[in-house]
Amino acid sequence: MSGGGSARLLAHGLGGSSDLPIPFTYALIGGAWALTFTFAVLALAWRRPRFDPGRPGRPLPAWVTAAVDAPATRWVVSIAALAFTGWVAVRSAAVGAGPGNPLPGVFYVLLWVGLPTVSLFIGPVWRAVSPVRAIHRLFGGRSLRRPCPRALGYWPAAVGLFAFVWLELASPEPGSLAAIRIWLLVYFAVTLAGVVCCGSRWPARADPFEVFSVVTSRLAPLRRNTDRRIAVGNPFDHLRSLPVRPGTVALPAVLLGSTAFDSFSASPRWRVLVDDVTDSPLGATALRTAGLLVFIGAVAATFWFAAQATGGVDRDRRRLLPGQLAHSLIPIVVGYLLAHYLTYLVERGQQVVIDLFGLDARVSYVLSMHPAVLAALKVGFVVAGHIGGVIAAHDRALRLLPAGHQLTGQLAMMLVMVGYTFGGLYLLFGG
Repeated sequence: MSGGGSARLLAHGLGGSSDLPIPFTYALIGGAWALTFTFAVLALAWRRPRFDPGRPGRPLPAWVTAAVDAPATRWVVSIAALAFTGWVAVRSAAVGAGPGNPLPGVFYVLLWVGLPTVSLFIGPVWRAVSPVRAIHRLFGGRSLRRPCPRALGYWPAAVGLFAFVWLELASPEPGSLAAIRIWLLVYFAVTLAGVVCCGSRWPARADPFEVFSVVTSRLAPLRRNTDRRIAVGNPFDHLRSLPVRPGTVALPAVLLGSTAFDSFSASPRWRVLVDDVTDSPLGATALRTAGLLVFIGAVAATFWFAAQATGGVDRDRRRLLPGQLAHSLIPIVVGYLLAHYLTYLVERGQQVVIDLFGLDARVSYVLSMHPAVLAALKVGFVVAGHIGGVIAAHDRALRLLPAGHQLTGQLAMMLVMVGYTFGGLYLLFGG
């Protein structure tokens, strides 16, 4: 790799869905399974809700919780997080703008793909390793204790997530070191100012990386019981624990819509359109921004209307349904994220580690060398995400909808989820 071209390539992994498009047969089989399972759930699945966020998990040995919560552990993790951040900055400055600079890889691979993947297994890891929280802890955890406006909800985090995907997918130079550094400086300034004013409640609602980590961690097998004991339990019980706040629907809409647009923007037809319609970098950026907004808006609008397209509830209850069902999008987001960025994480992740520590090693293209396995994994992740979303939405609808509307009231939502799945498979197929 060399120069800005390598940075741009790194910013988009191995080219999104165009790296190894899934065979058309796999797409058809996956779509058929998704469609069949959806209507099987509606017709034959359980008739009473089974998932309960208040159900305790099986507690791990007490020493596990004691070790994780020990002040020494928290200090070690905080110092290690600051040391890692400093090493990335030093290494990036030392390498300069040439090939091998680790900053784009850390930014686009470790933060955007690695962070939610780890959180999917062990919980919201960014709360422990956030450099901003580490700095706040070093200064005694003091803040002005100003209340966070409840009306903001998750909107600051949604805006931060959009700023990230805009830089990656719509900006003129997504791999530019200067652009990434400016983005990170703004992020640190805003997040640190919020922590100083509002305390730890601010990053829990406004830090895009922490909220992204929290969203995916709702599918993690590890969680805390009400007594704060670390336990293992059913991820679908934990999934419903995502707080319903203003902007809750916007979070999965940004994540799912941007990932879909990343696949779509890799298609030759889109690239030709951008070249034909625009004649300047500014015009191309504007068109890509519009496309990104269309995809995010389409996810948000279709989900919102599908959630409200049910009878038997009054206007006030119908208005709350999108937020109460938003957790059902998380499995679809995770499934499509893993399907889209799998090679990105495994193979580019190796290159990031090599660049970061100056290792004398070569990348093992373990997935690219086995395209049939990779295609099967991609379809499997998309279909598994769809199944998880259908199960979560169905179980929640049984609690929210009156008896006479529990099946008919879900039809619109199930059709929308089928549409997401077929759209995802189509884009992974190569558009």
